Amino acid sequence: MSQTKLFIIAGIAVVAVIGLLLYLVLGNVNLQSDGEPITLQFWGVFDSRQAFDVAITEYQKINKNVRIVYRQLNFEDYEKELINSFAATTGPDIWMIHNTWVPKHGNKISALPQAGKEPLPTLKNFQDQFVDVTASDLISNGLIAGLPLYVDTLALYYNKDLFNSAGISSPPATWEEFNTDVGRLTALDNKGNILKAGAAIGTARNINRSTDILMLLMLQSGVKMTGDNNFSATFAAPVQNQNIGEVALQYYTDFSNPTKKSIYTWNGLQHYSIDAFTNGESAMMFNYSHHIPTIRDKAARFNFGVAPMPQIVGSPVKVNYANYWAVTVSKSSPQVLEAWKFLTYLTSKNGITAYLQETGRPPARRDLVEEQKNKPDIGVFAEQSLSARSWYQVDNAAIEGIFADMIDDVNFGRRTISEALKTAESQVNVLMRRARE
Repeated sequence: MSQTKLFIIAGIAVVAVIGLLLYLVLGNVNLQSDGEPITLQFWGVFDSRQAFDVAITEYQKINKNVRIVYRQLNFEDYEKELINSFAATTGPDIWMIHNTWVPKHGNKISALPQAGKEPLPTLKNFQDQFVDVTASDLISNGLIAGLPLYVDTLALYYNKDLFNSAGISSPPATWEEFNTDVGRLTALDNKGNILKAGAAIGTARNINRSTDILMLLMLQSGVKMTGDNNFSATFAAPVQNQNIGEVALQYYTDFSNPTKKSIYTWNGLQHYSIDAFTNGESAMMFNYSHHIPTIRDKAARFNFGVAPMPQIVGSPVKVNYANYWAVTVSKSSPQVLEAWKFLTYLTSKNGITAYLQETGRPPARRDLVEEQKNKPDIGVFAEQSLSARSWYQVDNAAIEGIFADMIDDVNFGRRTISEALKTAESQVNVLMRRARE
């Protein structure tokens, strides 16, 4: 063999050895990088670890270096603990956010990345996959702030035995029918005291989610709750020369006004709405799906049904009221991308199905609405998610208090309907101004 050929063979061998070494070194570096253990702290409320067990287990099987630690907090402490933990830089990577919280807590969120090769949902994916209300609540300045776990809505709970006894064959589909049924189901003594209520409606403090019911009435009536830029509240402003905000407030409070004899059915002396309904003291109440097990726990043999929320006669568009939780990623998380990858899986059809089955909640995903809308308990809520709405609230807890005070102002005669509505609007505007400062 010639010397030249030996040099060539030797050169090839050297190159091969160098290539092999580089492959092994770089390969080991990549494996080490991909295999670095990642722990994602996940904080939630209302849902136990069991609700997420299947999704977490399946995700960790695919991503063996990822460990997800879930912690359930009490609702009463949840928001305060979140704020304190973020201030101390000890907050979670992933946390649950109420659908009204983006205006208040948006500065604590790392929005879902919209560029790169990772299989994360785009804005179009989001809008195609989830019901409409989630886009208005969770997309801020063109960025996705959270992914919804479910969407719940207010619905009508009714006592079947009381309806049957009154000869009412079906629950009311419109507010006009509701008025008629309230009159037929309400029982008063000869002094005007309420012996049996037709429905739990009209007051603030002894009705669960009373302010949500009033807000729904406003939205169904066409009230514009805030201005186009969400800088100011406008629910007291006329719409096409009609004070429809006043009409909605008047309608709600009339049910607790003894002078409105045809519909007077409730007052501040009644037991709390859920208890009154479960005990047979009220024939109807409005509430969310998560109170189905609450009622069954209180009275296992109680014969009740759930029907769609009444709508305004002749309205071509149904309007329902949304209340739900989403998941988001902390701005301070060192694992933003990994956290969003898990949440993308969690809220996918495969990832969320076990959660919905465990919790009994209605879906936020369009492709699951069709599957669930005929289910006995959850079907009404699943279908209503398609027509659910919400509105921009800079501080949902403070606004709830303002609306409750507005109802009380009318019921206790402290202010007229117009005065109470304008006062509440002014107070919400103060909150909105402070939020911009």
